[in-house]
Amino acid sequence: MPPLTVDVFLYGLGIAASVVCGATGVLEAGRKRIDLFGAITAGIAASLGGGTIRDLLLDRQVFWIADQTYLIATILAAIATFFMARRFCLPGKLFLIPDAVGLALFTVVGTQVALQFQTPWLVASLMGVITAVFGGLLRDVLSNEVPLVFTSELYATAAWLGAIILILLQHLGADPVSAGFVAMGICFLVRMAALRWGLTLPRFTSGEHPPS
Repeated sequence: MPPLTVDVFLYGLGIAASVVCGATGVLEAGRKRIDLFGAITAGIAASLGGGTIRDLLLDRQVFWIADQTYLIATILAAIATFFMARRFCLPGKLFLIPDAVGLALFTVVGTQVALQFQTPWLVASLMGVITAVFGGLLRDVLSNEVPLVFTSELYATAAWLGAIILILLQHLGADPVSAGFVAMGICFLVRMAALRWGLTLPRFTSGEHPPS
């Protein structure tokens, strides 16, 4: 069996991430009792929004316009999830687990795409974060929810850590595929640990006291 090339690896991750995030977009937005069109819109926003912003910032052809497979996979995942959720009673927070998977997948994809564009390491790491979290941000805005990235347990932080580890491992000589698997695993585990134990960054609070 021939070794897994970087391009094939990234393509597979991108399709998988599109499917997962298309499904999570429907599960999250579905709490608003949306119709099928709304579900597809939420799925597309969650799945393709972050990568779209990344490609526009990099002056790169938008990935799902260059290859409609991403768009088709997202729409099919959204439709399937919509009808599955109508048939079965699903836990309200079920979407958090596949959302963590999508976070890890898109972090690696976004970072590698930026590295292939010869961007500096810090920019590449931020592109990984943008790819991973901005789709969920758009999903939450469309659902009239406070974006998960601003209020939830370690979210963008987990993505940024995964991106930094990916870059560091490659700098130390690891091949991109192996580094990608390690970075995905760490990003996913950090996010799940944060959900399990309520780990968060310090929250902003004003130092002023209300008048007595």
